[in-house]
Amino acid sequence: MDLVKDPSPTGSLTRSTTDTHTVEVFYDGECPLCIREIKLLRWLDRKQNIRFTDIAAAEFTAADYGKTPDQFMDEIHGRLPAKDGQPAQWIIGVEVFRQLYAAVGFGRLVWPTRLPGISHAMDFGYHLFAKNRLRLTGRCTKDTCEVS
Repeated sequence: MDLVKDPSPTGSLTRSTTDTHTVEVFYDGECPLCIREIKLLRWLDRKQNIRFTDIAAAEFTAADYGKTPDQFMDEIHGRLPAKDGQPAQWIIGVEVFRQLYAAVGFGRLVWPTRLPGISHAMDFGYHLFAKNRLRLTGRCTKDTCEVS
């Protein structure tokens, strides 16, 4: 397995694109809350099941993934690897967190989040957070948080 320097502020090593993983997370390496979550997941990911991709890195290009920068910034994205001849599958929002925490061995804690009432509450809470993430982390600019 080849290791490459992660260009994000979290600054740790990550696996190259030739590795095997169960989920890839696309995170905002300039978001203080996101960085805390990613540091925790890196620490918990003892079996290296997660590929970490920093969308704030200078060399990251959203178009390489068939998406726009705004799509990546609007809500967290993840990708499950291709298997059985099927292409990689995109996941967004709370499902990304479910897959990440299952990948580090917390599957038993994840399954209740799929129950109807809990799932809807978590989706609502996440969308509320995602919509206000820049404001909550003090990163608003006239382009990112201005209400028209």
